[in-house]
Amino acid sequence: MVKTGKTGVLLVNLGTPDSTATGDVRKYLREFLMDGRVIDIPAVSRWMLVNLIIAPFRAPKSAAEYRKLWEGRGSPLLFHTVDVTEKLKSKLDSSEYVVSMGMRYQSPSIESALEELMKAKVKKIIVVPLFPQYASATNGSVIDKVMEIARGWQIIPEITFVNNFIDHPLFLKAWKELGEDMMKDKEYDHYLFSYHGLPERQIKKGSVDNYCKLGACCNKYGPSNQFCYRAQCFQTTRLISEQLGLPKEKVTTCFQSRLGKDPWVQPYTEDMIKKLSSDGIKKVLVFSPAFVADCLETTVEVGQEYKEQFEEQGGEHWDLVPSLNSKDTWVDCLVDMVHSKS
Repeated sequence: MVKTGKTGVLLVNLGTPDSTATGDVRKYLREFLMDGRVIDIPAVSRWMLVNLIIAPFRAPKSAAEYRKLWEGRGSPLLFHTVDVTEKLKSKLDSSEYVVSMGMRYQSPSIESALEELMKAKVKKIIVVPLFPQYASATNGSVIDKVMEIARGWQIIPEITFVNNFIDHPLFLKAWKELGEDMMKDKEYDHYLFSYHGLPERQIKKGSVDNYCKLGACCNKYGPSNQFCYRAQCFQTTRLISEQLGLPKEKVTTCFQSRLGKDPWVQPYTEDMIKKLSSDGIKKVLVFSPAFVADCLETTVEVGQEYKEQFEEQGGEHWDLVPSLNSKDTWVDCLVDMVHSKS
């Protein structure tokens, strides 16, 4: 039997500025926010909003935020993605697989990662967007970009995508281990699961047969809302909570990172902080399971800014569970996902 090519594996994360310089941050914001799946308004309006308002005025503030995050190796989102890629390479059979990584925005690009795989003469490409819950603005954007690039190829190998992985046993086990690590020496009054937000209009656009009501419809997860980002977040909370044995009455799901005046999915994390404080909650453990690597939204927004808000309102302990980063159980999860798609 003639041996054909290897299977290519492409890991894709969101992306990060090349540095904390305002110019680099502005460049990143422009590429990110000009994506029609991120800001889903007409192209001309989007161009004016991003290039005349958001990028010029938001870049200096965002650059200051990135400086709080930056480490010796640079952006945590980037170097953690590099680390998990290298670990995945070491756990997959090199005679069968070629692994590369790219960022949806900025460097290294998806295009450069795909070029690496094509030069290796792969027979198939498995794309793993590193976003646990499917959303058009994340997983959908990655899929869209990969297919846009592939359309220009004369020969297109088989390409398959991991859509989401909220219920993968090893994904849940990894979060369980991290949560147990945080809880072994401390007791908490409440457990907050904070996810990145999306405009409500984007959730409604993906509603199947108008099932979405942006409320109690997310209390159950099934065929009608399996691609609803909000429903997937609530399901992620339920599954991780079950793994850890957390009492339902002590668990809350909420959403952060609002932008603009349009309504975003609720409840908002900032509102929940006020409610917890008014209810006399003093010790909170926070999970951010929409992210697999530490980044601005976890380390700075949840870990620092929300902590300050909570303590200003009388809270005593606000602890953030770290992201999966390059944790071995998380790498094993990626190995299993690749094998299941091979």
